[in-house]
This record gives sequence, structure tokens and C-alpha cells, in this order.
Amino acid sequence: MRLRSRGLLTASAVLAVLSIGIPAPASAAAPTPAATFVNPIAQQRADPHIHKHTDGFYYYTATVPAYDRIILRRATTLQGLSTAPETTIWTKHATGDMGAHIWAPEIHFIDGKWYVYFAAAPADDPWAIRPYVLESSAANPLTGAWSEKGRISLPLNTFSLDATTFVHNGTRYLSWAQADPAVGDGTGIYIARMSNPWTISGRPARIASPTHAWETRGHRVNEGPAFISKGDKVFMTFSASATDSNYCLGLLTADRTADLLNPASWSKKPTPVFTSNTATSQYGPGHNSFTVSEDGASDIMVYHSRTYRDINGDPLNDPNRQTRMQKLYWNSDGTPNFGVPVAEGPTPVRFSSFNFPDRYIRHSGLRARVEANVTDLADSQFRIVSGLAGNGTVSLESTNFPGYYLRHKGFEVWLERNDGSSLFSGDASYHRRPGLADASAGLSFESFNYPGRYLRHYDSLLQLQPVNSALDRADATYATT
Repeated sequence: MRLRSRGLLTASAVLAVLSIGIPAPASAAAPTPAATFVNPIAQQRADPHIHKHTDGFYYYTATVPAYDRIILRRATTLQGLSTAPETTIWTKHATGDMGAHIWAPEIHFIDGKWYVYFAAAPADDPWAIRPYVLESSAANPLTGAWSEKGRISLPLNTFSLDATTFVHNGTRYLSWAQADPAVGDGTGIYIARMSNPWTISGRPARIASPTHAWETRGHRVNEGPAFISKGDKVFMTFSASATDSNYCLGLLTADRTADLLNPASWSKKPTPVFTSNTATSQYGPGHNSFTVSEDGASDIMVYHSRTYRDINGDPLNDPNRQTRMQKLYWNSDGTPNFGVPVAEGPTPVRFSSFNFPDRYIRHSGLRARVEANVTDLADSQFRIVSGLAGNGTVSLESTNFPGYYLRHKGFEVWLERNDGSSLFSGDASYHRRPGLADASAGLSFESFNYPGRYLRHYDSLLQLQPVNSALDRADATYATT
């Protein structure tokens, strides 16, 4: 029966390999290339925002622990932001408005000028926080002069912060978080059209309020909205709960053609989409923004988190939120898949099958296999690390089970914890080779202790086998994504 199912599975694939070398099912979407980083990008920088500009630079800003100024960095690569010089472009006022709690700056380029949106409070009333805007007409916002456009006037004169702006279907919108005493304690997410970059028009709509338990731990919070669209849907992430390890991301969804000012257009996912992760030692991930990779092919999520759970005192007084980045993936139904906040160091990748590009190496019950529609994203993410056996090899470490590696056992491939033995090191180490089916489109992994045998899928299970045919080579070739 096994041989029969194998034959049915690969009959068309064999013909494709022999003819064009890419036996992808017609309905399979091509995976986007890998986008990898080394985290953290910046220590003691929270609420990060990155804008990719047409001048070839990425522009980065974030909240500093002193809550007293706005900083910018720029670099031609996302990773380059980690070492880019930092410039203070504006400092809080000594007295009066904009004199305290300078929070959550965002930088945008609108109609030929730069704008920074940020929250601030009067020096003598530090919790009367409201949104403000700066403007610069300089080509380089790090060196140009900035003018204060002032406070964004909102119908409710209440605690309000985390303003962001975006264009959808030709209309510019502002979204922000605000308290409404008529609704109850805490902040909700609001949206309004804009008549210019510092003025809203019409009546705002409240599209989300904290109602679930995961949104109300420590404080009742929906804040930090961030917009992204894909296909026929638009999405708004937001942060929820107190800014300690309870902080997490939620998700709102609307149809692309819907009226975004109609609260009924938006649905809230009933569970958080991005939370603290003990295995990766990342706590309180949140207040994200989105950008794109250098090649424009991948969406990148930028966010902050801490590397420890327990905080003494008010978490707002703990300075160690750090800026991090990782690739955002998309499910086959067009919804975003955030995975888990990955561990410190190099970010992981996924391995897409060369001849079935919608299928990825993943672990399931600790057995390694290739599978499509992996919604438990971290099961299909691995870090390519220095080989446990040395000698120029690599090992493939699990994202959600750090310290576990893909190793062969009886020529079957399993995910197991490193026991420190020389046998395990050999079984979990591979020479990275150019893709056997197409050296320009993928890579293959040759066993360290069984030369000539490669990681290949067979009946969807990952095996360590010799390769002799075109089909074998295709089964043993993977693209990183």
C-alpha cells in the first residue's frame, strides 16, 4: 500500500521533473524568499516604527526609556539599523504642552514631507497624554529642521495616544487609542478620515474595545494599532493588557471594500495572535509596526519585547523593552500568521519542498515531515546554526523547542533534544549543499556521518536516503523562505 500511495502521489511530479524540473501543483503559491535578521535590533527601544522610503533608506524611530525625546536612525538595510547612528530630532519642552511622556513616535512621508506622530503630555500633568505631529520638508529627516504642527484635535478630550496613519482605497486614515469614560475604563481603537496630515475629518469610529480576558490583564487596553492589507482583506493589529508579560497582540479584520468607519465592518479574533513565549524567553511582545524586506517580497513585523518575565514595580519604569524583527507569514486563506516571538540571535527560516512548494518541513509529534497549510507556524521554522559536529556542518534547531534538532535515527528524521553525545552531534549535523535538483533555486542537506545520504521527503515523511534519480533529487531539495 505504501508503494501504491507513493506512485499516485508522484506520477505527475516525475513527468514535471523530467520536463521542466519544477513539479509544483498548479494551485501552489510560490513561497517568498527568506528574510533573516539577528535580534535584538536595538536595546532599550520600545514601540518601534520603520518606514521604507524611496531614497533607498529605512527610517527607524522608537520610544526611549527617558520618555523625553524623539530619535531617528536610517540604514539601507533592516539589519543595518542595529548599528546605525542615532540622531535626536526633537526634545520635550521644559514647561507646558509636550513636556512629558514622549511616547510611540512614528515616521511617515506624506505628499513630499516627513511627519512624525507621537504622544505627549503637559509637563505639569504627565498623564494628560494626547497625540501630536511634527513636520519636516528636508530630504534627510535626520539632518533637516522640524516644525511643530501641534496637537491632533479629537472630539473627545481624553487620554489618547499611539496615532498611526495609512492610505486605503485612496483615502488617508488616522487610527489611535483613546479612553472614553462613557464606555468604561481603559482604551479602545479609533479610526477617522484625514483632511491633511495633522487633521481628522468627520466623526471618528471606535472599532475595538477590550472585552476579552487577555485584553484586560493589569489594565483594560487596546492600543498601538498597525495596518496591513493582503488580498481581499485588511488587518489591524493592536496591543492589549498591561505592558508587562501580559502584553500581547490582537487582530482586527475587515473586507478590503468595506467601510472602515463602520464598526460592524471589523471582526476581532477571539484569541491573541502573538504572546509571551517561555521557550524562546520573550515576554510582553507588542506595539508592532509593519515594513517590507529589501527586495519587497516579504512583510516584516517590527515589535518590542523583554527577555525576562518578572518586573519589580511599574513596567513602564522598566527600560529593557528591545526592538526586534521577524518575517510575517501568510496562511493559505490569506490571513497573517505571526508565529511566536523567536529567540535571541538569528531568526529562523522555513524549508519549502522544491517539488511541492506549498509543503514545508515541520515537526509533528516530534516526527519530521513535509506538510501544507502549517498554521502552527513555529513547528515549521528552524534556525540554521553551526553544526553540532563541527567540520563546516550545520544543524537545524527548532524554533519552538530550542535545544531540539532534526536528527536521523534509523534513517528516519526526528526532532530530539541534544543529549550532548557524539552520536547525536553526528546524527544532527549536515553539510549544506547546492540544491540537487536546481542549485540556483534551493539547497540540500547531506548527512555528516552518512555521506551520500540526504534529507528527503518520502510519502511526506522526512528520511535520510541516497539520491539516484531526478525524483530523488527533487525530493531532497528545499528553498528557504
